[in-house]
Amino acid sequence: MSIKPEEISSLIKQQIENFESDVQVQDVGTVIRVGDGIALAHGLENVMAGELLEFSNGVMGMAQNLEENNIGIIILGPYRDIREGDEVKRTGRIMEVPVGEQLLGRVVNSLGQPIDGLGPVNTIKSRPIEAQAPGVMARKSVHEPLQTGIKSIDAMVPIGRGQRELIIGDRQTGKTAIAIDTILNQADQDMICIYVAIGQKESTVAGVVETLRQKGALDYTIVVSAGAADPAPMLFLAPYAGVTMGEEFMYNGKHVLVIYDDLTKQASAYRELSLLLRRPPGREAFPGDVFYLHSRLLERAAKLNDDLGGGSITALPFIETQAGDVSAYIPTNVISITDGQIFLQSDLFHSGVRPAVNAGLSVSRVGGSAQIKAMKKVAGTLRLDLAAYRELEAFSQFGSDLDKATQAKLNRGQRTVEILKQDLHKPLSVEKQVVILYALTKGFLDDVPVADVLRFESELFTFIEHNKKELFDHIRSTGALPEDADLVAAIEEFKKGFTVSK
Repeated sequence: MSIKPEEISSLIKQQIENFESDVQVQDVGTVIRVGDGIALAHGLENVMAGELLEFSNGVMGMAQNLEENNIGIIILGPYRDIREGDEVKRTGRIMEVPVGEQLLGRVVNSLGQPIDGLGPVNTIKSRPIEAQAPGVMARKSVHEPLQTGIKSIDAMVPIGRGQRELIIGDRQTGKTAIAIDTILNQADQDMICIYVAIGQKESTVAGVVETLRQKGALDYTIVVSAGAADPAPMLFLAPYAGVTMGEEFMYNGKHVLVIYDDLTKQASAYRELSLLLRRPPGREAFPGDVFYLHSRLLERAAKLNDDLGGGSITALPFIETQAGDVSAYIPTNVISITDGQIFLQSDLFHSGVRPAVNAGLSVSRVGGSAQIKAMKKVAGTLRLDLAAYRELEAFSQFGSDLDKATQAKLNRGQRTVEILKQDLHKPLSVEKQVVILYALTKGFLDDVPVADVLRFESELFTFIEHNKKELFDHIRSTGALPEDADLVAAIEEFKKGFTVSK
């Protein structure tokens, strides 16, 4: 059997035409050094900053340093199984996290993976963790109040939707308690809450989650947790993951509260990463871009204009101070980025004033724009009165002969301090706050013994709830004070039946 040459050539041509190549080109590099959550890889010339990379054992990493001869990668998971010489390949995806309503009620890590043992989160969308903050033209001025339910904050340092208000203080001064109470108070406020726990013990986070679950607040809350035992990259990424999840809701016209507890630990984790990546250290060994670390995070909090749906992200970053030093590096950085700060003083906390808000150092740069009319009216002079009382209190220790006006100011100040005290996990609705502050500023408490002030408050609320409920309804529905005569008559009627303890 003879085969003609032209048959062979036609057969070859046919095979060439039908040839399909399924060769896939992948950009692959080699690990040249690994340790402490950091890997250096050779190759990967086309890698992007912030791109997700995959190691040969399936652990993911993120490109952080793009240098001439190697790539600095932060490892997002256990790094002990990664060895020198291992392959690392590009994914072509910038670091992203899942977003959407399916995350509500769940506890996730910095990558959006569930860590609460309740199974997978079935989200269909994801967003890159680094996003540009809304520009000036995309924003609207902050004008809606975010009610925390805490008298001393809502009256003296009000927070508005879209604001960034720093909570600053030493360890164990009640910072996390303010966060939890604020979340609990959002139950009927049409607000989605995101609590980002950075560098905390897992038992502490579990306690917070359990409190939220018992009070029914977990239904509208996402908890992002990067524990103290997690590698530094996870602590660094956690706040960005939290705000990214919030942006999905904000751009859909919803209101979001994001709490970062706390950014001091994020800055320490970022310092650790930067030093391991051989970036030049600056003040206190922090890298030169540690300000940018927090500014690009907090600038993403905004109140969007009506054309973009009018959604908002309110940011409550926490910063831990050492011995009340607000002039240290990280505290001053974050103070300059935010729209005010609430300073919690350990001396006040230990003397029983809780929440331990220092009225002199605390400020809200949004102010009355974030208050309803009724609150603005009754709380107008509260800060000044309290500051004056603190000053008089210091002087009154040196002498016993005080004139009547000074004595009256001291008496009012003592009752003001007492009224601003509040039990843990018992946020108050704004109408109740307005009524008790009205009673205080109009002098109805001046003859009530200090020991009976808080009992007076709770019994007054019960009396109005049962007998004059229309007063609460009026404040709630209109935001304005009822007629003075009605309020005065109600308080006087209650006071007649109030018995002073002996």
